[in-house]
Amino acid sequence: MEQKLLDEFEKIFGDREGARIYFSPGRVNLIGEHTDYNGGHVFPCALTIGTYGAVRGRTDRKLRFYSMNFAEEGVRECSLEGLAPDPDAGWTNYPKGVMWAFEERGMAIPSGMDILLCGTIPNGSGLSSSASVEVLTGFILCDLFGFEVSGPELAKICQFSENEFNGVNCGIMDQFACAMGKENHAIFLDAASLEYEYVPVQMQGLKLLITNSCKKRGLADSKYNERRAECERALADLQMVIGIETLGDLTGEMFEQYKSAIKDETCRRRARHAVYENQRTIEAVKALRDGDMEAFGRLMNESHRSLSQDYEVTGEEMDVLAEAAQRQKGVLGSRLTGAGFGGCTVTLIREEDIEEFEKNVGREYRERTGLTAEFYSVEIGGGPVVHYQ
Repeated sequence: MEQKLLDEFEKIFGDREGARIYFSPGRVNLIGEHTDYNGGHVFPCALTIGTYGAVRGRTDRKLRFYSMNFAEEGVRECSLEGLAPDPDAGWTNYPKGVMWAFEERGMAIPSGMDILLCGTIPNGSGLSSSASVEVLTGFILCDLFGFEVSGPELAKICQFSENEFNGVNCGIMDQFACAMGKENHAIFLDAASLEYEYVPVQMQGLKLLITNSCKKRGLADSKYNERRAECERALADLQMVIGIETLGDLTGEMFEQYKSAIKDETCRRRARHAVYENQRTIEAVKALRDGDMEAFGRLMNESHRSLSQDYEVTGEEMDVLAEAAQRQKGVLGSRLTGAGFGGCTVTLIREEDIEEFEKNVGREYRERTGLTAEFYSVEIGGGPVVHYQ
């Protein structure tokens, strides 16, 4: 990959002298969806697929961006001066947002850069290509200019950039998982306190299989913000009758006791998902530690049902994929991963059954939706690294 990036960098920017190569992972969330911004727990892991960047500092204030995934767009240019979101700037708003966020935190970027990216995450798949790019950018800034930023702080800066620069009211999970990944471990993260621990993932002949719906996720950002607002209204109603700071403070029993305080029925269902999904995540981590992968899989299935019925973020395509997967031989559990309205499912499956799974699920999905799914067997990887300097 290093040679491929350097060759392309030389082709696009004239020469490769001084270019460094970096990598930041994508992520998949094993369980705990839409809980991070509700003060609950999440359980993601970084992947060995992600975003590579070939970068060289400049002596002026110019920024030049090029993506091998969007080669038809050519080189996009702007200045470090007056960084602001631009609807016509496309994907470059993500690295620009991180640069803006660093400067907002008092870390002035002294000079511009030539930046070439190559992502191995399928675009729009829900495996956090945007967070991967954000964390990559922050990691590059720290390496090139000597900023001292911890992994958790880098995640917070990248979340801030997506919230304030790009207008997506996301929680911390995606950026944290990309910044803090550890090989063969998932991250049990309390999104309210940012306390976390690494939990070994012993697969015992199982694999994580990602199924990409290949459905364009056009509604994801707007509906994401809508769901967050609905949860905030539910929380405000609950706070009239019980002293809590987040929905994640509630157990299932407490929710059942006080749920009638939530005036709007839709908001009540959104809150029910947030509360019970948080409890499922805690139970799933215990099951993993106990080596009870069957229980882990059942909780994945329950998570998808809740995302479909209470949170309503799955849609027909994701429901078809999850339900078809859950019927297949060797499958312990399957669920939507990511914000929803397209994207991917993650399936826990016995390795010897993957080929039959792909054939059966692929056929049923094509027959029922007219779309062709893509399948990726993934490995759990580490955080951002310098690949070449």
